[in-house]
Amino acid sequence: MAGGKETPRQKMIGMMYLVLTALLALQVSSSVLDKFFFLNRSLEEAVERYQEDNAKTLSNIKGQVEEKGNREEDLEVFEKAKTVRERTQELNKYLVDIKEELIIATGDREEATGKPVGLKDEDNVANLMIVKGKGPELQEKINSYVDFLKQETGDESFIKIARDGNEIPEFANDEEQRIKDFTEINFLSTPLAAALASISQYENEIMAYETKALDDLAQKVGAKDLSFDQIEVVALPESRVVAAGANYEAQLFVSASSSAVNPEMFVGDRPIEVENGKGKVTFKVSGGGYDKDGYAKKTYSARVVLNGEPYETDIEYVVTKPVVQVQSQSVQALYLNCGNELQINVPALGSNYDPAFTASGASVIPGAQKGLVTVVPNKAEVVLGVSSGGSKLDDIPFKVRRIPKPEIEIRNGGRPIDEKRGMKAPGPRSLQIKAVPDEGFAQFLPKDARYRVSQWEITLARGSRPVAPPKKVTSEQANLSDFAAKAKAGDRIVIEVKKVQRLNFKGQVEEVNIGSVVKNIALN
Repeated sequence: MAGGKETPRQKMIGMMYLVLTALLALQVSSSVLDKFFFLNRSLEEAVERYQEDNAKTLSNIKGQVEEKGNREEDLEVFEKAKTVRERTQELNKYLVDIKEELIIATGDREEATGKPVGLKDEDNVANLMIVKGKGPELQEKINSYVDFLKQETGDESFIKIARDGNEIPEFANDEEQRIKDFTEINFLSTPLAAALASISQYENEIMAYETKALDDLAQKVGAKDLSFDQIEVVALPESRVVAAGANYEAQLFVSASSSAVNPEMFVGDRPIEVENGKGKVTFKVSGGGYDKDGYAKKTYSARVVLNGEPYETDIEYVVTKPVVQVQSQSVQALYLNCGNELQINVPALGSNYDPAFTASGASVIPGAQKGLVTVVPNKAEVVLGVSSGGSKLDDIPFKVRRIPKPEIEIRNGGRPIDEKRGMKAPGPRSLQIKAVPDEGFAQFLPKDARYRVSQWEITLARGSRPVAPPKKVTSEQANLSDFAAKAKAGDRIVIEVKKVQRLNFKGQVEEVNIGSVVKNIALN
C-alpha cells in the first residue's frame, strides 16, 4: 500500500483487496470474482474522489500564490504542482486504457449491463500483460512516476509502488512468491476481475501519492495557512446554574475559526459531527467515584485535526450523582411475595431518562410507563438497582414486611355478629364468613389483599356434645335451617376455619397459613 492520506473507507477497501487476493489464491468459487468486480467499482469511485480533492488543492495553491502577489518562488511551486497534476492525469489515463484493453481482449462487455463478459478469463489477461509485454511497461511507468515525484517535491519518503516479489516485505519468507516479478504477481493465473481490481488499486496508490505531493507543495506557499474569518465571543461559566446570592464566575475569550477549513474532531478515538467549525460533543456520562458531596471529577480526551496537524487536550468535567425519587404507597418497606408497584423518577435526566431495573432479593417486572416497576420480594431485604441508558445510577435498599393475616368475620344478613352477646335461640338460618385484610395492607396493595375462606366447618353444640353432625362448607355462605329446627337456648354454634386463600396481583390463588381460628356464637 502506498503512503499519503487515506480515508477509513479507502483503508477498508485496501484490506478487502488483500483478503480477496488471498481467497483467489485458494481457487475459491466464482462468487469471489463478483466481489472483485464490485471492489473494482469502489476503487474507481475512490479515485474519482481523489481527483476532486486534488483539483481543489491545486486551485487553492493558485489562489494563495495570487494572494501573495505572484512572487517568483511561489509561481515556481505552482508550476511544479501543475506538472504533478498533468503527469498524474497522464498516468491514470494510461491505466484506464489498459483496463479497457483487458476487457476487450477477454470478450468486451455485456450490451445490456455494461459488465465485462470475461471476468473469469485468465488466459487473455496473461497474453496481454505477460506475453505482449504490457505488464513490464505498466511497472516502468508507475515507478518512473514515483521517481518524478521525488524530484519535484524533494521528498524521499515516496517509495516504489510497482514492486517485484523480493521487494515486498510480506513475501520475504515465501519461497514461491519472492522469486516472481511484478507482472507474474499481478497477472499470472489471474482472472480479469482480479486484474481490474489490481490496476484500480494502483490508481488509488498513485492518487494518494499525488495528494501527498500537492500537500507538500501547498505548504511551501502557505496554502495551508489559516485565515480566520469567523470571530465569536465565548463565555465558559463555572456553572450555568447559579443560586440566588451566589457569585457567577466565567472565563470570557475570543473564538476564531476559518470557514474555508473543515477540521476533523474526535472524542477519544470516535469522530464527531462538525458544523461551521464547531464539533458537537455528545456521550453518555458514567457515574461512580462520588465524593461525600455526591460529585465525581471526570475527563475526556479531545482531538482536533487541522490541515493534517493534530491538537489534543484532556477536558475535565464534573458528574453529580442524580437524585433518584421513589414514589409509592409504602416507600419504607415492601411486602413479601406481593406486587409492590413503584414509580422511580430521576428529574435531572429529563427526556434522556431511559430506566432499567435489577434487584437482589426480588424479581422485577417493568411497567407500561417510563420508570414504573413492580418489585416482588422473596427475601427479608431487597436492593433495587436503577440504571439509565446502561449507566448505573443508584442502589436503593428496602426492608420487607410479611403479609399480615386477615381477620375472620362471621356475618348474618351482611352484618358482623357480636360473639360476646350471641344471638337469640333458635339462631340464624344462614351465616356468611369473610376474611378481611389488614386495613393498611389493603390500602397499599389492594390487588394483593383479596381473600376468601375456601373451607369451614359449622357445628351445633349442646354442652360438650354436638347436637348434629358438623356441616362442612366450601363457599362463603352457609344454610343453617336444619340447625334452627333443633337449636335450644343455651346451645352454641361453633365455627372452625379450615382453609383461607389469597388472590395475588397476578390473579394466582395462594393458600394462606392462618393457623387455628375457632368462633363461638351463643344462643340465648
